[in-house]
Amino acid sequence: MKFGVFYEHQLPRPWGEDAEYTLLQNSLAQIELADQLGYDYAWQVEHHFLEEYSHSAAPEVFLAAASQRTRRIRLGHGIIQLTTNQPHRVAERVATLDLISGGRVELGMGEGAGPAELHPFGVRVREKRERWEEAVRAILPMFTRTDWEFHGQYFDFPARNVIPKPLQKPHPPLWVACSNIQTIAEAGAWGMGALGFSFVSPDAAKAWVHRYYNTLLDHPQRLGDYPANPNVAIVNGFMCAPTDEEALARAAGWTFFIFALSHYGRQGVAAPGKGDLWRDFQIWRETDKAKAALRNGLIGSPETIRKRLRQFQAAHVDQIILLNQAGKTTHRDICDSLRLFAEEVMPEFHADEAAHAQWKAAVLKREVVLEELDTTPYDLYSHQNEDIVRESPAQLKARMAAKDAARAAAGT
Repeated sequence: MKFGVFYEHQLPRPWGEDAEYTLLQNSLAQIELADQLGYDYAWQVEHHFLEEYSHSAAPEVFLAAASQRTRRIRLGHGIIQLTTNQPHRVAERVATLDLISGGRVELGMGEGAGPAELHPFGVRVREKRERWEEAVRAILPMFTRTDWEFHGQYFDFPARNVIPKPLQKPHPPLWVACSNIQTIAEAGAWGMGALGFSFVSPDAAKAWVHRYYNTLLDHPQRLGDYPANPNVAIVNGFMCAPTDEEALARAAGWTFFIFALSHYGRQGVAAPGKGDLWRDFQIWRETDKAKAALRNGLIGSPETIRKRLRQFQAAHVDQIILLNQAGKTTHRDICDSLRLFAEEVMPEFHADEAAHAQWKAAVLKREVVLEELDTTPYDLYSHQNEDIVRESPAQLKARMAAKDAARAAAGT
């Protein structure tokens, strides 16, 4: 099993004058430490306008800075929003980062969140899946073709040679965000790595891993001519401390992450520049839902975390992405957690990576046939509740169509 670290660049209020500067400098120091400790990946999101949830509007700039302070760790876009960026600029920035980093980029691609993010860019939520798919088809040939033009519904451009070209050939490995759990199967169909949140149980992890690989092998629907990247990676709340009690006391950032995700998903940005989610969070953090989220995370002593990881390992999850930087978790607690985990837990799972790679190779060669398991009972991630569950693209379209019909009938 491989391990990554995950960055939203969360910054709850109140904000001091140098709060953003300190946040970014500390994050760079943490990734430099992770590289030295042997972590495999550093993932950085892209979000816009979600004030207390994410200050990561220019991930390529941050990852470029991280590339100069590290030597080995893979640098992952987790994800680039294809809906709010021009295809040419995505290809140019990714290739440049790949050259600067010495070929260490992982290219995760996603749609963006809801109206709060998309509407200021002139993008409608109901079209984001189609726009994303068209962007993938438009972008990937830019990495290899020297004369590429594209004429689609959302993107239209004449023949050009998009430069520079990436160091990795034909391009960095491809991933897709799976904020809706059903997208895991679609990721398999597209032949891309699945970037999702932790599953509600080990049984759910096993069922979705089986669905992913079986879809990849038996129902491919590639969006272009590119090499497959068969991987399932999950993000999980993380805090490693000498005792369970110490870890739980330091892990409020994970529950704030969930609270903020739910808030922006349901309410958007109601009053730009005037919110105070950290204040509102103080009530929710005492609820049973918040306490259950702590129990479901990778939060505890090395032995507690080791036991839970064994369950994910048995389900053949490829990578665990550790979310340490969240809420008001201190720089010291983040570094201490990364260091303790790397010293006492990570080596034994790294040592099993060869066996996992052998299992995966056998699956991809169809020497091992995975049972098709029912995923219906497992349609929630461990961090989700009824306030956070995302609609599928089909459900969203149906709801928006019904709303338009109602408006038309009312003459508005």
